[in-house]
Amino acid sequence: MSIDLRDRFFALSTGSAPEDEVARFRAEVDETDTEAAAAIDGLAVSWHPTARFKAVRFVDAEHIDEAARALFARPSEDAPHLAAVFVDPRELSFRTFENIVPLDRLFANVSLDLTLAEPVELAQDAYAAQLRLPDVARARIEGLDELNLYVPPLNSGSRGGERFIFHSALLADALTKALSEALPEALLDGFSHVNPVFRCNRFEPGDANFHQHRDTPYYDAARGHVSRFTVLLYVTGGSGDSTLDLTGGTTVTDIEAFTCVIFDQRYEHEGAPYRDGRKVFLRTELIFHQAECEVAHAPGIGALFSKACYLTGESVFAPELARHADTYYNQVAAAHWKGLPAGDLTSEPFVHKRFRGVDFVANGYDFWFAKNQGLSLTECAAITLLDYFNCKLGERAFRDACESSVIEAQGMDWIPGFLARQRGEGSKRAAEEAVAAFDKTLLFPESEETNNACCPFHDWGEFDATRFDEIIELHEAAQTFVKAHIMPAPILMLGQDVVLDPEKFMVRGNQIHVLGKRSLTPVNFAACWNSGGAPPNYIDVAATVDAAHFLVPPIVFSETDDCYHLQFDFFRNTWMVKHQQLPVPVPRIRDIDELDFDPDDWDTRVEAAVAYPWMSAVAPSLTEEPCGRAKAAHWWAEEGALDDELRGHLADIAEEYEEFDEE
Repeated sequence: MSIDLRDRFFALSTGSAPEDEVARFRAEVDETDTEAAAAIDGLAVSWHPTARFKAVRFVDAEHIDEAARALFARPSEDAPHLAAVFVDPRELSFRTFENIVPLDRLFANVSLDLTLAEPVELAQDAYAAQLRLPDVARARIEGLDELNLYVPPLNSGSRGGERFIFHSALLADALTKALSEALPEALLDGFSHVNPVFRCNRFEPGDANFHQHRDTPYYDAARGHVSRFTVLLYVTGGSGDSTLDLTGGTTVTDIEAFTCVIFDQRYEHEGAPYRDGRKVFLRTELIFHQAECEVAHAPGIGALFSKACYLTGESVFAPELARHADTYYNQVAAAHWKGLPAGDLTSEPFVHKRFRGVDFVANGYDFWFAKNQGLSLTECAAITLLDYFNCKLGERAFRDACESSVIEAQGMDWIPGFLARQRGEGSKRAAEEAVAAFDKTLLFPESEETNNACCPFHDWGEFDATRFDEIIELHEAAQTFVKAHIMPAPILMLGQDVVLDPEKFMVRGNQIHVLGKRSLTPVNFAACWNSGGAPPNYIDVAATVDAAHFLVPPIVFSETDDCYHLQFDFFRNTWMVKHQQLPVPVPRIRDIDELDFDPDDWDTRVEAAVAYPWMSAVAPSLTEEPCGRAKAAHWWAEEGALDDELRGHLADIAEEYEEFDEE
C-alpha cells in the first residue's frame, strides 16, 4: 500500500491525471497514518505521503539512514543521488521553509566554459547579453526542467508557475567568470561572485503573471556580502506582451533562449508567461562586498522580515496569513532601497495562541504574555523560543501543540486587556506546568565505587556491572559525551514535557540573554575482558532527551502592570541566528542479568540495538558527517565531547556488523 502511494504520487504529479483520480488519491493519503521512517537535520520524514507527511522535498540520499534509504524514491533519472522525502509542513520553520536541492553533481565533469556576448543596455543599470556555452553545458542547463523537482512556491498567491531552488557552486563559478569579463567595469566595482543558490522557474501559457515585486537583497553580515543586481538566465525563448517589465525602465517582449538579463535590484519588475511555449528561467544575483554598496539597514527591516517568516509558518494553519507574509516580504525588499514607509493606521495580523493553558499573542517580532498567568520572564522567553523556532515536543511540533486563532487589529493597545480576559474565561493551568524548571544534573547520577572485580568470568554470580571499573569508565565517558550536548541547552524536551534551565536565562536591564556552556573534559578508559561480553554491552539508555540549542541575540522586553512584551530581533545585522534540536540518549549501566542475549555467543548475530543499546541510540548526526567523516564539535560544544576511545568503540561495533552482514 505504501509503495503504491509513493509511486502514484509521482505518476499523478505530471498533471495529466483526471481530477476524480487525484481526489481519490488524496482521500487515501488522508486515511494513511504511519510513523516517520527517518530524520534529517531534526526533521522527521516519510518515504511516502501520509495524512501527516504531505510536503515533498528532495535531499541527497546519503543524508538518509542507510537502513531506510532504499525505501525512498529517486524520481529523477538524471540526478539519481536525490531522494524524495515527505515532511510534515507543520514542523517547518524559517530555517526549513525552502528546499535547496544540491545539484553540483549534475555539472561535475562538464565543460562550463561560458562567455557572454557584448551586453546591450536595456535601461539604466539594466543589461542583456547572449550566453555562449558548449553543447554539453547547454544540455545540462536545459535538462534542469526535466528533473521533475518543481514544487509550488511559498508565495504562490502573488505569482503563477512553479519553481525549485538548487545550489551549484560549479555553475555559479562559471557565470562569475563570464560576467566579470563582459559587464561594464563601473557595474562590477566591489563585485565578488554569483550567488550559488539558483531558482529555476517554469511558466506555461495561461499561468498567472509573476506580479510586480522587488527582489530582496541577499545579505551575509559575517562575510560582509550583499547583493545589488538580479541575474535572469532564460533557458527557453519566447514572446509576450511583457515577458519582463522593469518599472520605470523598459519592457521586454521577445527573448531568445539563453539570454542573460542583469538589472539593479532597486527595480520593481513583473513577468508574464510566453504566448506560446514554456517559459523556463533561472534567477540568482550578483554578490558584492558590503563596503562598496549602498544598501541601508534598519532595525525595522529586521522586524518586518521576522514577521514575514513567522506568518509564512503560521499560514500552514491559517492560509489567509500567506498574503500578509507576502506583503511584508515586498515591504522588506523596498525598504532596503527606499527606507521604511511612514507608519499607517491599517490593521495587521496577530496570532493568539494557547499552549497548555498559557495564552500569548504574537506577530513574529512581538510576543505578549499576561502577568496574571504567573509566568516569569524566563518562562516567557522559553515559550517564545519554542514558538519562533517551532521546536519538536516529542512527535509534535510546537505550533501543532497550540490552539491558535488569527486576529486582525489596529495598533497593540488592545492586547493586555485581551490576554487578561482569556485568563478570566477559564484558563486555570499553572504556568509551571507548561515550562517547568529542571536540574539537568539529575540525568547524570554519580557512579558507584568500584569493587575491584576481575571480570564476569572470574566473578560469576557476584559480578555487579554498576561497580565494575571498566564499565564505569565507559559509562562516565558516555556521560561526558552526553553532557556536552545537554548541559549547554537552555531548554530540554523530555517526551512531551518541556523543561528549562533557569541558569541559561539571564535578565540584565531590559534584555534577556540566552546563555550556553562549555563542555566538560572527557574521561578516558581502558578495556580487558575474558568473557561476559564487552563494556559497551552494559551501557543502556536511561532516557532520550531532545536538547534545543539557541544562538540568538538578547531578547528585549518591556513590562506594564499586567503584561510582559518581548521583542525578538532575530535578523540583527551583527548576529547569525542558529537553532538546532537533536535527540541525545542518556546512558545508564545495566546489570548482567538484564542482558537479553548470551554475550559469549560470538557466532550468533544479535541486533545492535539489543547488544549495544546506548551506542546504537547515539544519532549519527551527533558523531559524523553524512559522508562518514568524523564530525567536528557542534557550535554549542567545544572539541572533546567525543573522545577517541569512545569513537573507537562506535567504529568497532559498526565493523563487527559489517562482517556479520558479509558472512
